[in-house]
Amino acid sequence: MKKLKVAIVGCGRIAVCYEDTFMRFPDIVEPVFAVDKVIDRAKEFADKFPSCRYTDRYDDILKEDIDVVHLCLPHYLHPHMAVKAMRAGIHVITEKPVAVTLQEADLMLRTQQETGVKLGVIFQTRYTKSVAALKSMIERGDFGRILSARSYLTWNRPFNYYDDSDWKGTWDKEGGGVLIDQAIHSIDRVRYLVGSDVAWIDGSIRNYVHGFVKVEDTANAVVKFENGCLYNLYACNTYGLDSPIYIELAGEKGRCGLIHDTGFYEIGDTYEEIRDEYVPAGVGPVYWGSSHYLQLRDFYDSVLNDTPVAVDGLEGRKTLEIIKGIYLSSASGGRVTLPFTDVAYTDINTIK
Repeated sequence: MKKLKVAIVGCGRIAVCYEDTFMRFPDIVEPVFAVDKVIDRAKEFADKFPSCRYTDRYDDILKEDIDVVHLCLPHYLHPHMAVKAMRAGIHVITEKPVAVTLQEADLMLRTQQETGVKLGVIFQTRYTKSVAALKSMIERGDFGRILSARSYLTWNRPFNYYDDSDWKGTWDKEGGGVLIDQAIHSIDRVRYLVGSDVAWIDGSIRNYVHGFVKVEDTANAVVKFENGCLYNLYACNTYGLDSPIYIELAGEKGRCGLIHDTGFYEIGDTYEEIRDEYVPAGVGPVYWGSSHYLQLRDFYDSVLNDTPVAVDGLEGRKTLEIIKGIYLSSASGGRVTLPFTDVAYTDINTIK
């Protein structure tokens, strides 16, 4: 089997998940470049792999023999870096969100179609055993038609979470607050499990506690899917700790859901739990999950076998569209029907 020559761009906190993946699959990937604006971080990552070089200049790698680039960057840099790599013939997988605006996501999708390379977006929480099992049960019709869904995220982001970053808590660089950074994974899992496009969105956002930033720390919304499912969501990062995310879907014949990565379902008198039995990554905070390496392995298989990417740029755009729809609904004070024209923001509910 051919080894994929890979690069990582951005060697900050999330890079440990990629280090873990590269070490798990030495017969599949060969890290050849680490890039970070802080050269010492790039060197520290590169030093773990014998053939890996490092640089603080992204353009250095674009003419190198690289198959896949992993983008672990502030959100606003994803489109620019991804487009450059794809135009250089390099496959791209980026951390979530795919972009800050839908227009930028569309540029990435067009570039992918023009170049023919692969484009993936990290939503690793889809790759747990529990999500896979529930998805199969839903598609098989075990719960009947899915009538409604709900998700609750109550996490904590202290003031120094924003103080220690030059891009967190900003509209132009992060693209928002608790929705686009923390709740995006639960929103994506609900959308994936429901398996339908969105018809309309009605929501609101507020900043109750983190007054020194201009993005939301609390959000709630109702999302109507085209298949009729009504999804209620609540998210905040003002709670005292990172409580396990709760997701539930209610169908005609029963219900199912997730508490963090543990799945459950109830049909009639039967209640069962589905626990994740994959080998955990054991790196990073618990709320990152332990399945980065599973999604990355799936992406590598897509590149090696020239098969469709499961969580591709379009999937990333669809999840981003829900978030941007909530922002627009809150700013406009009304229901947003899809599709819609995305806009930029300067403050809570203030359109640029």
